[in-house]
Amino acid sequence: MVRRYSPALRALVIALPLLGASLDAQAPGTDPLPSWNASASKKAITDFVGRVTKQGGPDFVPVAERIAVFDNDGTLWSEQPMYVQLFFAFDRVRALAPKHPEWKDTQPFKGVIEGDSKAVAASGEKGLLQIIAASHLNNTAEEFDGIVRAWIGSARHPTTKKLFTEMVYQPMLEVLAYLRANGFKTYIVSGGGVEFIRPWAERTYGIPPEQVVGSRAKMKYEVRDGTPVLARLAEVDHIDDGPGEPIGIQQVIGRRPIMAFGNSDGDFQMLEWTTSGKGPRFALIVHHTRRQARVGLRPRVAHRQARTRAGRGFQTRMGRHGHEAGLEGHSSVREGIGISRAYDHRARSSCDDHLVRAALRTRERPGHSG
Repeated sequence: MVRRYSPALRALVIALPLLGASLDAQAPGTDPLPSWNASASKKAITDFVGRVTKQGGPDFVPVAERIAVFDNDGTLWSEQPMYVQLFFAFDRVRALAPKHPEWKDTQPFKGVIEGDSKAVAASGEKGLLQIIAASHLNNTAEEFDGIVRAWIGSARHPTTKKLFTEMVYQPMLEVLAYLRANGFKTYIVSGGGVEFIRPWAERTYGIPPEQVVGSRAKMKYEVRDGTPVLARLAEVDHIDDGPGEPIGIQQVIGRRPIMAFGNSDGDFQMLEWTTSGKGPRFALIVHHTRRQARVGLRPRVAHRQARTRAGRGFQTRMGRHGHEAGLEGHSSVREGIGISRAYDHRARSSCDDHLVRAALRTRERPGHSG
């Protein structure tokens, strides 16, 4: 029997498949970055996106080439008082301790079990690698995915008592959504373990697992009891930090990004690689200053970012809660934007622990990335 539907119902059926796509798009006239104050830095972001998405404009970039990469720790979510992946590693050591009675008398495991941070720190890089190996490896890819999902679903920040997945920066979530609404593909490029980040990145950031680039262990294909598995080995395959970030980008993405966001010296090469390509380029640095004087933290990236290719770019200091801040005084910075207001730090995280500097190329070469 042929069913007949009213014109109104037919229109609704036709419109439903389009509804999901429209929900991600910005409504005309709305502020795409509502947690950011009206500042030169915010304008730099929106102006750049406007230029590269303007069909027929001199800086137009095809959708396929609109690649934006984001560091994770300290850029998208909190890295204080230490990396979230270290909290995971310590919790795993404690969970596995009953199966390893020898750990109660062996550093650095003894320090982790007893909560002795000084003993763990004294073990140095060698001790940290031992903790990572014991907590992350000797399992399959599927087993590790399940372990991470179970932990991230309940683990909480020691100070705020929030889930770690709630310790994300709302202003940066808005940037992610804004870029995707304008045809960008957003990637995480992190020094953290790729298999640690992938299980929760899509739910937290809207970034699917295939768009996560990170450090990784070697794997081996095996058949166990008739079932194919990927065994995670106690061998490093790639360290996605410093010069390893552009290498990871090329190996996984295969295109040079036109936008890059980071927060430390470990992200410098990614920012340099991005901004040294042809065509319009943009980089933004998130810098932490929480209790800087008391704990002896020093600015890490700004002095180096100012020395990117041919000294191009300018920086503006942006402080927490949108306070006034001044231009960084580097001699290699050829153009400045003077005093500006920062974005309003209304992050989901209650940690007001970061200062943001935006750097935008001011002299661009013709052509686009490949």
